[in-house]
Amino acid sequence: MIAMKTTFLLPLALIASLLAINTSYSQTNTSNQKLNHVIYDDNVDAPLTAKELSHIQDVYGNHMQEDILSKPQRLKDVKHILRNRIEIMELPGKDLSSFRNLSTVPLFNPYNQGVTRDVIFDPSTFNPLKYQFNFYSREGSVTYRFDNSQYLIVIKSQNPQ
Repeated sequence: MIAMKTTFLLPLALIASLLAINTSYSQTNTSNQKLNHVIYDDNVDAPLTAKELSHIQDVYGNHMQEDILSKPQRLKDVKHILRNRIEIMELPGKDLSSFRNLSTVPLFNPYNQGVTRDVIFDPSTFNPLKYQFNFYSREGSVTYRFDNSQYLIVIKSQNPQ
């Protein structure tokens, strides 16, 4: 009778141990960690500017109303990207060759096949929505270089550590 209990309890203990190890691993794996609550600046409550509306129109075309403007949370996220999470800086005289070039980032064009890459970089007209940046990465901020220029484009994390 005792041998039967030991035979039954040993596999049960092994399974429990494996589950505990798996649970422990999954809690430390960054892809399974919960994201921090996104804190929006008050500026996302302001209406879209003409420039922002133009950026959205350029990328989403006829789908702008259905996919962005009619969805309050999605609109808030896009405003947050455009207003708070993109930083463009010019660093004249610095060696920026170690940064990933913007030309390596694919265009985001499922809604508008006419989206084109910027040939000349102008910070005042740059539309980050045209590129497949990973705006929701858990890896933190990412920096790109506009090819062969002294401009960097920083995509700030929505979940700063």
